[in-house]
Amino acid sequence: MDLINRLLSLIPVTGRLDLRCHFGAPWRIDRGVAGVREIPYHVLLSGTAVVEDDTGRPEHIVAGDIILFPTGGGHQIHDGSGKPEKLSNETRDASLTVLENGGGGETTDFLCGRFVLGAVPDRLLRDHLPGRLVVHSAQCLHAAERVGTGEPNAQNRLTRLLELMNAEARDPGLGSEIFINHLSAALFALTLRFASEGAHAPHGLLALTSRPRLQPAISAMFDKPGENWTLDHFAKLCNVSKATFVRQFREVIGLSAIDMLTEVRMTIAGRALLHTTTPIAGIAELVGYQSVSAFQRIFKLRIGVTPARWRAAGGNPQS
Repeated sequence: MDLINRLLSLIPVTGRLDLRCHFGAPWRIDRGVAGVREIPYHVLLSGTAVVEDDTGRPEHIVAGDIILFPTGGGHQIHDGSGKPEKLSNETRDASLTVLENGGGGETTDFLCGRFVLGAVPDRLLRDHLPGRLVVHSAQCLHAAERVGTGEPNAQNRLTRLLELMNAEARDPGLGSEIFINHLSAALFALTLRFASEGAHAPHGLLALTSRPRLQPAISAMFDKPGENWTLDHFAKLCNVSKATFVRQFREVIGLSAIDMLTEVRMTIAGRALLHTTTPIAGIAELVGYQSVSAFQRIFKLRIGVTPARWRAAGGNPQS
């Protein structure tokens, strides 16, 4: 089962490229908490930088690195010198804002944007990705080149996508805004694929994709959310003991399979509430609840509002 495909089919993601930056050291960019349903991202095209956020762990990045903040947390990116940054000049280039500071030190170029999640429950995606996700596309591509791997793979596809985004940002043409935003959306899916295929996929959803033994249980959750699934059923599907299944599932994603099932059900229900006219009782049955009141209680607990309120507000109850 293609877990990333399933997730992005349920939770559509679009992209927005906002900034093209060309800095000479010293420089610094501060970003506050992202907007609702937004995942900030940065692509370092040249030079080096240091990323910091509320984890307290600075991370050094190099050209070709992509940084996502799936939980939308505030963060800082700077040259690492500790010196006061030079003020930036802001200009508008077609659909992008261009920041330049005229600094005389090492130059750094990067693109900054955001991924925007569709108006469906997004906990299944956001809560099970790391707060800061860094992928090193150039590093892995060079490793593949050293061993003579010439076939297309996630690494060199990602590199080519970054090259295309950079070229379009530097030399925009007709339709550039739409084109580069489509590229930005593709960047999200390809970055998740790249991170999941690494030797050390981050704990959570991306690590789950690399556990083929657990895939039958995950497939069952998505394919038949209305079934009366139990841990015994899942273990049997995966051809392991119940104890082994429970342990391995929690080790990978940090929650129980039943909790994961509930999140899948609520995501499917939330989407159905927005995209169909099916009565709430019918949606409750679709995702495995014979009791409408039980479904309403769990939905409000997980999503924060009742199913009726979610539907009436078009998935944006706080707007």
